[in-house]
Amino acid sequence: MVSVKSGLDVLIDEEFQPLRGKRVGLVTHPAAVDRTLRSSLERFAEAPLTLSAIFGPEHGLHGQAQDLIGVTEEESRTVTRVVSLYGKDVASLHPSKESLEGLDVLVIDLQDIGTRFYTFQATMLYCMQVALPMGLPVMILDRPNPLGGLEVEGPVLRPGYESFVGAHNIPVRHGMTMGELAHFYADKLGLPGELLQVVRCQGWERDRYADETCMPWVMPSPNMPTLDTALVYPGQCLFEGTLLSEGRGTTRPFEICGAPWIDASRLAEEMNAQGIPGVYFRPVCFRPTFQKHANSDCGGVQIHVLDRADFRPVRVGLALLQSMRRQSIEQFRWRTEIYEFVENPIAIDLLFGSDRERLAIEAEVPWEEIASVWEEEEQAFRHELRPFWLYP
Repeated sequence: MVSVKSGLDVLIDEEFQPLRGKRVGLVTHPAAVDRTLRSSLERFAEAPLTLSAIFGPEHGLHGQAQDLIGVTEEESRTVTRVVSLYGKDVASLHPSKESLEGLDVLVIDLQDIGTRFYTFQATMLYCMQVALPMGLPVMILDRPNPLGGLEVEGPVLRPGYESFVGAHNIPVRHGMTMGELAHFYADKLGLPGELLQVVRCQGWERDRYADETCMPWVMPSPNMPTLDTALVYPGQCLFEGTLLSEGRGTTRPFEICGAPWIDASRLAEEMNAQGIPGVYFRPVCFRPTFQKHANSDCGGVQIHVLDRADFRPVRVGLALLQSMRRQSIEQFRWRTEIYEFVENPIAIDLLFGSDRERLAIEAEVPWEEIASVWEEEEQAFRHELRPFWLYP
């Protein structure tokens, strides 16, 4: 285990020198803490600057809201105005120009989970798209990718499938930090990169997972309680695009999945028989307390990651999805309600990044064959992102 400093820690060590005397807007949430577990909000409120505006992402400034729940403007312990960047419509996902007026710099300190559909990196991008063309500098306080920065997995986003869970055409597991993504987005979208500053982490190397650093883990969202959750999330979030439970309403969201009509033992036996590397599937019965199948007994599996080096979460999610559909073809349904403010395409297509995977699943193409077409896209993105690496 190594000692790692976040961008916030580095800024504190510098006594906020780059921001002294400036009017600052801060985009943050509860997981943005320093090495002593004090939040960036507390630190900025005490710093020698004027905290003029605070912006809260999905789940709210205080991390209290469940997924898909709009958040109105909130209270903070300061007298600063607080603006929600996850309200009741798609327009609320972007800061308004009016909310940024009068600022000297917009600072973004958010903990990502290294996954395209984890929305904090989309919030960062949307902030950059508004602020940078206004001539407003943006500072990213970088944090390690808790899944490490070497592995890339899953399909890239195709044109026409952009949304809050797919703001740019990157793979599902992207292997980058927020700071690296910021430079990548600025370059690919032609944003004025000279106004972008990334305060880098110190001591982090990209082959290290979150538990291989001394940095504390704080839940970045209500259903991301541990690193174990984050490890499986790139594949298990796909279940949001179905009527199967992804384990919300349990103490092991995303690690557990299933439905009332699933035969747990049969599913676990079928999954384990495939010999998928790095993982074991344990049959479980669970009763969600909210969301899908609340207060109903569900059969399913818990995903136990045995070897992170071999484990490929997106492929595991695809394999599980296919096995559950095959076992319960009459009950299986895709989620068709409005998802992240989008009615069409449907949720599963937004999550995969196109309809290609859904159509292949419906055609009963084996998951290994579906995933094989990702390999060229994954390899191409590895080469594309390499120039934007900030860490060895």
